[in-house]
Parts: sequence; C-alpha cells; structure tokens
Amino acid sequence: MQLVVARIGRAHGIKGEVTVEVRTDEPELRLAPGAVLATDPAAKGPLTIETGRVHSGRLLLRFEGVTDRTGAEALRNILLIADVDPEEFPEEEGEYYDHQLMDLDVVTKDGVEVGRITEISHLPSQDLFIVERPDGSEVMIPFVEAIVTEIDLEEQRAVIDPPPGLIDDRAEVASARGDETAAEKADDETGDGS
Repeated sequence: MQLVVARIGRAHGIKGEVTVEVRTDEPELRLAPGAVLATDPAAKGPLTIETGRVHSGRLLLRFEGVTDRTGAEALRNILLIADVDPEEFPEEEGEYYDHQLMDLDVVTKDGVEVGRITEISHLPSQDLFIVERPDGSEVMIPFVEAIVTEIDLEEQRAVIDPPPGLIDDRAEVASARGDETAAEKADDETGDGS
C-alpha cells in the first residue's frame, strides 16, 4: 500500500534543501534520513532523503543528488510516497491511515445511515470525511472526537453524533427573544408598532 507522506514546497537556501508539507503523523519514521520514497509524478523519483531538520517550525529535507537551489526548485509540488504494509497501524491509539477509513459506512449513534466515506480531506485545522449519501449527494464530516464517536474497522463503520444542521438542512434556530415574530421585532426597533 502506498501513502502520500509529504508534498515538496519551495527551495530553502542555496544548498538543495526544500520545505515540505508533512502529510503523515509519523514524520520521524517516514521522512527520516535514508528513507527512499516514490514520487508523483513517478518520473521524478525515487528520492532518497539525505538530511532532515526543523527550521522555524517547518521541516526541511535534502535529497541525495540535489546540491543546489536550482535542483531543489525543480522538485517543487512533487508528492512523496511511502510503501506501508496494509496491516500496519499508526503507533498512536485512535489514529488511522486513510486507506483504513476509506469506504467505511457512516451511521449516526441512533443507527441512521448517513453514507460511505469516499475521500478524506486533510486541512490545516482538522481532517474531513467526504461522505457520499445514498442519494448521491455529499456531506463533509469533521473528523473530530466530539462528532466521530467511534471507528469500528471490524464492522467497517464510523459512528457519528452530528450537531443539528451538519447532515441535514433542519438546523435548530433558537431566538433570544422568545416567540416574538420578525415583524414585531422590526416594529419595536422602528417605533411603529403602537
């Protein structure tokens, strides 16, 4: 099984280092010196990591054979891909590889079918499940503990406890002024409601 573990960013300095956008929870394992990674596009690889270091909160890598800024710039936007055993799990409990979550059935805690995970979107603030509903529409579910309450790989399902409005259009709207209508509110504000 192949997993995207990083995307190469811009060159850093003049000695062939590049910034990388890390896409793995295990960079110390997947992006360590000596690691040989496939690439997308495939013609640019494989690449062997020569050195790695953190600078100003960003991971910088240098690859064997890349010794200057021009060579580093030529690698920009290439995806780095690691081979992973399909039976392997991340080291941290409660973490999963994308391929383990794909195609899981999504149900609410009450057992109502929501759909099937077709994609996982990795955003800076959180990950999102892209879920295809039975009618073909899609809904985005934040992969956070408060909403995704259980992942059961044996049963091939993800259980969610969605807040109102997340998976349907019937969000509950509470008024701070009780049962007053919008017209009464407008009259009160303009002074015309005598």
